[in-house]
Amino acid sequence: MVRLFHVYYPMRTIVLFTGEALLVMFSFVAATFFVMRDDAVLVLNYEGGLAKIGVITVVALLCSHYFDLYESQRLASRGEIYFRLLVVLGVLSFLLAGAEYFSPKLMLENGISLLGLFILTVLLLAWRAGYVWMVRQPMFQERVYVLGGGERANRLVEVLRNQPELGMSVVGWAGAMGNGSLTRDEIGDMLSGAREKQSIDKVIVAMRDRRGRMPVRELLDLRLAGVKVEDATSVLEKVSGKIEIEELQPSWLIFSEGFRINHTFLAVKRVISIVVGLAVFLVFLPLIPLIALAVKLTSEGPVFYGQKRVGFHGKIFTCWKFRTMRKDAEANGAQWATGDDPRVTKVGKILRKLRLDEVPQLLNVLRGDMGFVGPRPERPEFVDWLSKEIPYYNLRHMVPPGLTGWAQVSYEYGASVEDAKEKLRYDLYYIKNIAPVLDLLIVFKTIKIVLLGRGAR
Repeated sequence: MVRLFHVYYPMRTIVLFTGEALLVMFSFVAATFFVMRDDAVLVLNYEGGLAKIGVITVVALLCSHYFDLYESQRLASRGEIYFRLLVVLGVLSFLLAGAEYFSPKLMLENGISLLGLFILTVLLLAWRAGYVWMVRQPMFQERVYVLGGGERANRLVEVLRNQPELGMSVVGWAGAMGNGSLTRDEIGDMLSGAREKQSIDKVIVAMRDRRGRMPVRELLDLRLAGVKVEDATSVLEKVSGKIEIEELQPSWLIFSEGFRINHTFLAVKRVISIVVGLAVFLVFLPLIPLIALAVKLTSEGPVFYGQKRVGFHGKIFTCWKFRTMRKDAEANGAQWATGDDPRVTKVGKILRKLRLDEVPQLLNVLRGDMGFVGPRPERPEFVDWLSKEIPYYNLRHMVPPGLTGWAQVSYEYGASVEDAKEKLRYDLYYIKNIAPVLDLLIVFKTIKIVLLGRGAR
């Protein structure tokens, strides 16, 4: 795993991304040399050819990202990968044609783009086929032994088996078939046998109760023999972008890297939120009267809806939104909204789909109630309840809430205690790894989600 922007990415994904970036650049450079021949160096160096190819490369990678070509869990089959690749190439062709039509000086000349696209198509299809073959070879698989049983170990094994891009193959599991109750000597014998066969590269410890049961001597021998030994909580954080809260020891929170929040950083974050919030508010300002008119004409009740939310350090504030539900939506008390809530009006469904109902929250950002990025604020009624049901729930109030957050770009819509637990796992990851570059990544992912109509708030 490689850590970039305070998020861990599989090395395979980095290789895939880097390889495709190099292929895009090579395709158009090769096309330039083929078409321009002796003048190719002049075109590339003195007429801005390399800069233009750099822009084309960024656009191509963005298209691939928005079509999920770097998220294998969203792709059902190899055929779907090739189909999406062709769609990306088609979109790139239209973008290049449009740019050349409206501003020819910004594009490569004399058919270079057309030939570059042809070369790129051949190379990308071949590269993806070669990549799929390569990652399936045993020599590129990291052999993992999972030590422990219980819910956390089950989740770990499921994640490793369902995400082949991680490159980890589970070759042994002490918690399989009821073996979670094995004695220390029995577990030690299993580890020693695996070591003698040289069949493991990494041991992941996922034991719920380690006192008197963890085979320390065998694990130390493996560590000295070059086998990696990691804790399941840390591994799950890296591969899933969230922190497990079940069986989480307070000592892990204390001694782990991260969870360092200072007033200087929060002040800088506040300034950035005001600047970005004001800019976004000015962009949406012409739409506000139209949205207000649509809400008023299609349903009874006020245009805006204020709701009490819990903010930074537990402070209560009023969060404003365009009203998307019937005026009697909470006649029976506070309740979570569901994915297909019958209380939502027709206009409200459109506003929620486009996230336009949250435009008034930009005023909360400017007032300091919220930041642009952070955990989504929850209602006091639910906070009191969830704090009793979920361990460490109040930790999410260590930082100011936000319009969007790591949980919102990583988890689908949900309205239950289990969904709240899952979102807390992502919120704790954000708090642990909080940094300006992570905020930028969340904004980037939020734009993708809004454009594709995915996710939840």
